[in-house]
Amino acid sequence: MPAITLVGAQWGDEGKGKATDLVGNRVDYVVRYQGGNNAGHTVVIGDQKYALHLLPSGILSPDVVPVIANGVVIDPAVLFEELRGLRERGVSTERLLVSANAHMIMPYHRALDKVTERFLGKGRIGTTGRGIGPTYADKISRTGIRVQDMFDPKILRQKLELALNDKNQVLTKVFNRRGVDLDQVFDEYMGYAEELRPFVADTSLELNKALDDGKTVYLEGSQGTLLDIDHGTYPFVTSSSPTAGGACAGAGLGPTRITKVVGIVKAYTTRVGSGPFPTELHDEWGEWLRQKGGEYGVTTGRNRRCGWFDAPIARYATRINGITDFFLTKLDVLSGLERIPVCVGYEANGTRHDEIPMTQTDFHHAVPVYEYLDGWNEDISHARSFEELPKTAQAYVRTLEEMAGAPISAIGVGPGRDQTLELRSLV
Repeated sequence: MPAITLVGAQWGDEGKGKATDLVGNRVDYVVRYQGGNNAGHTVVIGDQKYALHLLPSGILSPDVVPVIANGVVIDPAVLFEELRGLRERGVSTERLLVSANAHMIMPYHRALDKVTERFLGKGRIGTTGRGIGPTYADKISRTGIRVQDMFDPKILRQKLELALNDKNQVLTKVFNRRGVDLDQVFDEYMGYAEELRPFVADTSLELNKALDDGKTVYLEGSQGTLLDIDHGTYPFVTSSSPTAGGACAGAGLGPTRITKVVGIVKAYTTRVGSGPFPTELHDEWGEWLRQKGGEYGVTTGRNRRCGWFDAPIARYATRINGITDFFLTKLDVLSGLERIPVCVGYEANGTRHDEIPMTQTDFHHAVPVYEYLDGWNEDISHARSFEELPKTAQAYVRTLEEMAGAPISAIGVGPGRDQTLELRSLV
């Protein structure tokens, strides 16, 4: 049976939570496979709005098993706060599974993230300061602490001593900050251990068995393709792999298990943090998109930078991820525009580029080349089929589909659960 991967096709914030919620009653597992509480998904069910930061969106579907897989980095305090918040709203959380191999965000990771970002000044990356990058760095340098380490006090203390011998030197001598107390951290995380234990499992084994048993697994990425550590706008990227390839490593599944890759893409473009953004608007239209689209970060509350749709980025995401289907979100935001610009290429240093330039220097200096499509004035939030959309809105969708290189199988015309036009099944 299928393992379906959901990926952001821009810089994140494309509406992946809405896509997962759409298929929630048709899948058996929803798996978060990378990132941490530096990202978020918003799901609207009726008059209820849920902002999820670390938990998979599938936790809102009563028949789905939500999984935090090995590729995720976990801040236990955030996890427990989020679980308590859902339980207070009547959402069951007992089905959650957490990988024993997932890495833990420690207090020194958060401290280093914040002081390092301040130290960079104008060269800052634009991180959330939640310790995500330093946790992944420790994972790669083989000095990280995993969920399973909390169940062996001796191992946990040994790893903490090793880590703090280094981290406290950096905090105190390089950044002139207070060091982190070993005993305090040890006691705090030992306190988390028993609360976390009922959720912990060999999630890779669980997911592979589920596929063998004919179950459907939905792999939910956070952030987006252009934030991928290898394939994004480096160094203004995240510290993990939000792409479809990252789903295999981050969930412990072989690539032959994945049968469909769904790319989530907005009808325009946004990004948060620093880095190149060719179609960014610094005028009243950028503010118009921000206000009408509600473009503020779910996790951070930061203003999102806004711009027009960028076709080369969509094509790039199709190529990098092997996207089989697109989910186009927030089409309703564009209602009221007489003409809608769409970026079809770039001019950089006197050269025309129809794809993303190879070098970061050229991409930083890229000036968008626009084509203009007819807009529409109708309120499309009440449409429940593609045929109910204005002809110009239909033409906009079909043009984007052709430019992106993969079929648009679903369209969001509002934030609600029922405001999605599904042209083809996403499962």
